[in-house]
Amino acid sequence: MADAPVHPLLETFAAERCSAILRTPHADAVAPAMQAAVDAGFRIVEFTLTCPDALRHVADFAATDGLTVGAGTVLTVADARRALDAGARFLVSPVADDEVIRYAVDAGALMVPGVFTPNEMLRAWRAGAQVLKLFPGPPDGPAFLRACRGPMPFLRVFPTSGVTLANVKDYFAAGAFGVGWVNDLFAADDLAAGRFEAVRERAARMLAATREAAG
Repeated sequence: MADAPVHPLLETFAAERCSAILRTPHADAVAPAMQAAVDAGFRIVEFTLTCPDALRHVADFAATDGLTVGAGTVLTVADARRALDAGARFLVSPVADDEVIRYAVDAGALMVPGVFTPNEMLRAWRAGAQVLKLFPGPPDGPAFLRACRGPMPFLRVFPTSGVTLANVKDYFAAGAFGVGWVNDLFAADDLAAGRFEAVRERAARMLAATREAAG
């Protein structure tokens, strides 16, 4: 893995430093909620496969110039294949499955598996994952991340669950490669009520906080 070519999407992730990650059961909220995040300035977006009709939304947003669209909750090779066929450019999973990682790497996609322990981090990196999703969020996420990267500073770790406006600066100070905004951005009550302007306003605040924290 250390000698593998750097994936071209890493440049985009390094420039943006954050993604908008949508998980919702409300079919009518999927497109307008993500559009609100895009309108605020997010350029890396992820639809989890648990969203209703997720692959159609991946395809629709992937057709938008300037967006990098991915699929999340990718658990199997079949999930990965369908997501890539729909236009996803990166794949995210809550777990580190070697078979899925290898398939994504061979297909030319950026694979972001979920890891929690140092052993999982190193194993996923050796399998070909150039970005790692810290999941679930530990109670003191920044301190945990700093401890893991101490002996393994080459890891590009992208925390998602548990990232908030209160701790995003600490995550970057601990060495986060980027952060994913999930529930704090796409508040369930707002999505259920169709309050997409509230999503857009939060997205703008989160982008500003990310840029300030990432320097």
